[in-house]
Amino acid sequence: MKQYDVIALGELNVDLILNQIEGEPEIGKEKFAKQMTLTLGSSTAIFAANAAALGTKVAFCGMIGNDSFGQLVESSLEAKKVDTRLLIHTDKFATGATICMSYGEDRANLTYPGAMEEMSLDDIDPAIFKETKHVHISSIFMQSGVRKDLKKILELCKENGVTTSLDTQWDPAETWQLDYKEVLPLVDVFLPNEKELKYLTHSETLDEAIEKIMPYINAAVIKQGSKGSLLLKKDGTCTHVKPFLNEHVVDAIGAGDSFNSGFVSKFVEGASLEESQRYGNMTGAVNTTAAGGTGAFTSREAVEAKGHELGW
Repeated sequence: MKQYDVIALGELNVDLILNQIEGEPEIGKEKFAKQMTLTLGSSTAIFAANAAALGTKVAFCGMIGNDSFGQLVESSLEAKKVDTRLLIHTDKFATGATICMSYGEDRANLTYPGAMEEMSLDDIDPAIFKETKHVHISSIFMQSGVRKDLKKILELCKENGVTTSLDTQWDPAETWQLDYKEVLPLVDVFLPNEKELKYLTHSETLDEAIEKIMPYINAAVIKQGSKGSLLLKKDGTCTHVKPFLNEHVVDAIGAGDSFNSGFVSKFVEGASLEESQRYGNMTGAVNTTAAGGTGAFTSREAVEAKGHELGW
């Protein structure tokens, strides 16, 4: 028996979320936001917290500073029933922080990466790969140490019979330097969104991007926001699932991470890729009914009840 269903491996930071902003920021001028929330941030942390809320046994392996933001991150994860025994504490770097300026279904972020940029495979006890069924990794472009060692990390997972999922997410430097031809064969489920996939593959259209990754994937789910999601299998089949639309969006921060949490939670339970995809669509939609990436995820029962309201 494995100790964990999932280890979330990666970045940790707090989010300072600003909603109802009166216009876009301009140099030399001041704007007002009518709502502010300080909460657990980072894509991987939102994924971990929401997967745990869905009943999945989740541990987190990431680096935080010995500071107040680090304490907030750790206590927030524990409050969401995420196991924090694998966290790495450091005095050398501060815990990362992101200012999230939310505009309807989109957002503009400004991030200080801090400790999350520094963690590498050298900091991770390799024994953890024997203790889990699955490892989820996201936001690798914000983690130079993890990105450098990504192939080795995925190989360690394979050696220990651990399934994997990867969501590269946005590259703040917009260089998109990742050899997907080398990495994707080692990933069980690739979870990009449509825009990021096109940039990652240097493609003008989604069809072009799909054509480029198909020879290398085991499975991929392309998140398309209000258009739903597209499942691609190694055998070449494609399955589109329509979205469960929330007509009263509070904000969309963490919607993609919430999709990941729903998908992976079902996947590690042994559900089919199609069933996992549909559940991910539902959890992504439920995310938009409350502020922040984790606000809507209080329990599996509550999430599924809200999902049924949205047509799941």
